[in-house]
Amino acid sequence: MPPVERIGLFGGSFDPVHYGHLLVAQAACEELSLTRLFFIPAAQSPFKPDTSPAPVNQRLRLLRLALAGQTRYEIDEQEVRRGGISYTIDTVHNYVKRFPQGQLYYLIGADHIAQLPKWRAAEELARLAEFIVIPRPDQPPGQLQPPFRQRTLAGFPLAVSSSQVRARIKAGQSIELLVPSAVAEAIGHDGLYREGADGCRKN
Repeated sequence: MPPVERIGLFGGSFDPVHYGHLLVAQAACEELSLTRLFFIPAAQSPFKPDTSPAPVNQRLRLLRLALAGQTRYEIDEQEVRRGGISYTIDTVHNYVKRFPQGQLYYLIGADHIAQLPKWRAAEELARLAEFIVIPRPDQPPGQLQPPFRQRTLAGFPLAVSSSQVRARIKAGQSIELLVPSAVAEAIGHDGLYREGADGCRKN
């Protein structure tokens, strides 16, 4: 029998992608011995209905720049193609069909643990995927309750967020050491995330 594929699913707005995301992906691949890891940009988070991420084409472009040359990472555009609110259960169902014999590992930030039981079809999600908690240096990792299966990443917790990156851009501060150089160059060249910039979020 062929070896079981171990599939990592990393959802988020990636608005914009930063080194924290990339370090999480690296730690997940190493600690879970993943066969493949998919970055899955969301069209709209159900828990952030009042915020509007940057347009899809901009977020995808930055993500492609950040992952250029990385052979173990892939970008899955299914949620942005579906549009509207992104529900994890729909995405996981897609992976179950694509990898019927695979083991699915869904990466989740420690700050989302409390909300997980409220996600759509939460009990089915618990059955279909193991949840991998991404710790933050300033917070305890937390603990999921049954029926959820949980592991916690040990490596590379980094206290940086996309909102911090956007705030620094708005304030005219450097993001050079927070995002890959190609991402920083593209953001600067296109004037992304600046106050009043066309097509960028202003909230």
